[in-house]
Amino acid sequence: MNKIRNFSIIAHIDHGKTTLTDRLMQLTKTVTGTGNERILDSNPIERERGITIKLAPVRMQYHSPVDGNEYLLHLIDTPGHVDFSYEVSRALSACEGVVLVVDATQGVQAQTISHYYKAKNLGLAVVPVVNKIDYPSADIEKVSLELMDLCQVNEEEIVLLSAKTGQNVDKLLERIIKQIPPPKGNPNGPSRGLMLTSYYHPHQGAIALVRVVDGQFCAKQVVHLLGTNNQFQSLEVGFFSPQMSKTESLKAGEVGYIATGLKDVRVLTVGDTLTADKDYQKVIPLQGYSPPVPFVFLEVYPVDAGEFSKLKEALLKLVLKDAALSYQNTHSEALGSGFQMGFLGLLHAEVVLERFKREFDLSLIATTPTVGYQVNLNNGQTVMISSPIKLPDQSLIKSVYEPWVELDIYTPPAYFHECVALVRKHRGEYKISFNVGEQTRLVCQMPLSELIVQFHDQLKSLTSGFASFEYKVSSYQLAEIVRVDILLNKEEAEALSFLCLANQAEERARELLAKLKENLSRQMFGIAIQAVVGGKIVAREDLQAYRKDVTAKLYGGDVTRRKKLLAKQAKGKKRMRQFGKISIDQEVFIKILKNA
Repeated sequence: MNKIRNFSIIAHIDHGKTTLTDRLMQLTKTVTGTGNERILDSNPIERERGITIKLAPVRMQYHSPVDGNEYLLHLIDTPGHVDFSYEVSRALSACEGVVLVVDATQGVQAQTISHYYKAKNLGLAVVPVVNKIDYPSADIEKVSLELMDLCQVNEEEIVLLSAKTGQNVDKLLERIIKQIPPPKGNPNGPSRGLMLTSYYHPHQGAIALVRVVDGQFCAKQVVHLLGTNNQFQSLEVGFFSPQMSKTESLKAGEVGYIATGLKDVRVLTVGDTLTADKDYQKVIPLQGYSPPVPFVFLEVYPVDAGEFSKLKEALLKLVLKDAALSYQNTHSEALGSGFQMGFLGLLHAEVVLERFKREFDLSLIATTPTVGYQVNLNNGQTVMISSPIKLPDQSLIKSVYEPWVELDIYTPPAYFHECVALVRKHRGEYKISFNVGEQTRLVCQMPLSELIVQFHDQLKSLTSGFASFEYKVSSYQLAEIVRVDILLNKEEAEALSFLCLANQAEERARELLAKLKENLSRQMFGIAIQAVVGGKIVAREDLQAYRKDVTAKLYGGDVTRRKKLLAKQAKGKKRMRQFGKISIDQEVFIKILKNA
């Protein structure tokens, strides 16, 4: 175990973490070839966007030219985007140290600081690194000072390198061996392993990615899951290099996989403890992590109602690969059968919808993103709702609480006032600010519903792309939430209902009605488009009827004939208005929801 090192590379998004991972694998001859292959990013969307979505481990054999010893390095590649912070937490739980990478052209950013404090709170060793030193715009001295201030280290302790060219990457390997301690554990004790993540393999069923803490795991053993009280017989054990490589056993301190043969990947709970000990009831579980909690919700419907079964099948396959995805059935009179899906954030939602399109060739309608509200009823019950349709009648509701986030914004000082103004515009509260190197950190609070709309784009626009932010849901606060229902010719259009603050209901309703009036097709009778809150009409638009000139055939005669025809037409239109139904085209929904 003294020759094992387990570490993660943590960084803000697009600071060169994945390129450095590739370079380490090439230097240790784990893989052959040169260039930016993004080897551990298996998903095409990860490769195209240059982001890491799912953690991925790899084992590297390294012969140190300094002390002549052979070392076993386990690297766990982690995401950099704020939506996937839970993946980072899992990766760090399996490590004794981290490599903290900062871009020499951008400096310390929001995720840099967030990940650093996560690592320090877990007691991990930190190796600070300044990447992209070969770039013409690199400000090595400034960024080094920021890192020295953040990590409380001397200049000599910072590794300056270029992952793109490979410059000084060998020095980083030696620093990892020197600074990161070997894993602790009892190689001869009862076997215990921490579940990091899981995915589905077409031939071997659910695959558990495990960090072995004590003892060892072998193939053909009965393995117990202490948290869920399930069990399975292991088909195979091995490690990633970076492909799956079979081995006889996984020993204490090592990171690898166990092929379970289970058909349902959801049996493998993240953070659970695995043991192959026969007296498993006496094994003390490891401290694990709760499953990820969805905060952003969308309703998804197929454009073609006949593709619902195809959507259902695609969703079941995606859930096998992405344990953070949750869903339940829903139905809309306008859009038919679909699913309400829960995501970790907007990027997570965007990636999943993109996968539906690419991997399963599905055309979908996605409703406006919403958050989960906590509703206290008069009878003492508390329910969580994330869809306007599920909000109980106002007379049954005692109070509604909405989720608020603790928001940290990192920005150059020149944009400080713009950031504060933007936070307040979105119902947020500015708390305090600190200087972090040459950046300013703003600590704020804000409703999650305001954060998921257009806050990210507006922040980037105001600060010329320099600001970044990190958030976590911190509490639920009392809010006067109402449901706005839309009536078309006095009939409710369920799919257009939405939740909002009572004092914003009229303004948002008027905006939606204006879009409906612009996009709805005119009929032979006039259509009243109304927005209703608790039985009270708060906004109205009228779509005029087509006008047919029924008196055109008259070329003279008494005026009473003209009046008689016009009265007959008015009577017919009144009857049409009374019994006519309004059908909304799919294209209208798509236009409205895209602009929402």
